[in-house]
Amino acid sequence: MSLFNTSCDCSHSQEILIYRNFLAMTTDSSPLAEKGETTMSKAVSRGQALEISARVATQINWDELDGDKLQVEVINLSSAEFGSRFTAFLKNGGRPQVIGAVNFPIWKTVKLGTGLADACKFREALKNGGFRIGDWGNYTLGGPDFKVSPKKTSIGLVNVSVAEIGFKDGATRKDIYERALSLGLQLCPNEVGPQLRLQYKDQPKGEGLPIAMEPIAGSGGYLGVFYVGRRDDDLWLDGSIGRPGVFWFGRVRWVFARRK
Repeated sequence: MSLFNTSCDCSHSQEILIYRNFLAMTTDSSPLAEKGETTMSKAVSRGQALEISARVATQINWDELDGDKLQVEVINLSSAEFGSRFTAFLKNGGRPQVIGAVNFPIWKTVKLGTGLADACKFREALKNGGFRIGDWGNYTLGGPDFKVSPKKTSIGLVNVSVAEIGFKDGATRKDIYERALSLGLQLCPNEVGPQLRLQYKDQPKGEGLPIAMEPIAGSGGYLGVFYVGRRDDDLWLDGSIGRPGVFWFGRVRWVFARRK
């Protein structure tokens, strides 16, 4: 078996660069014990560092990785950032580490399962409350996958821009979701859309917030996510295109759920 699998999306040179970066990080950035140290020692032996480096080179499933994305998000990291990330990974026992959620404060807490049992009840409540429903919002609300919590509960929400999770110039919905989830955020139950609209009465003018949720195939056949906004004096429950490849600018703020 060869050291590198050159049939994958990642190029041979990319694999070598990752291996060299990891090898440098594990052998140069921390004190290592000489051979002969007992296994109870806190210092990492050179043999251990080399074993981990070899495993990175030979046991990662390179076929599952995107070479372009790997180049931008891993290989192009500074030595300090690369070392920091992989050190944290190893400190966590080689498991993916959720580290970002602590940096995102709860923006609002929304109540779910308030007794509005279906789309018709939500439409009635929105109308009686003086809220407006856009066509996209109405289609999404009427989709067969719209679900309501069977019991009263509450959920903490995070309001974060695309730029704040690392995409200064914008990104697709798919990439936004993947990055946010890797930082410890979660997708919202789709009930958050109409409930946030009902409970967020002091929304500032001009603000529009897409809800990070599993897109719903609405009654009009469109794949959509809820969008909560204020235009002049009108408070709207609307919707937006939910296709994974749709591009969102860095300034756009999304509403995610905070991990409990």
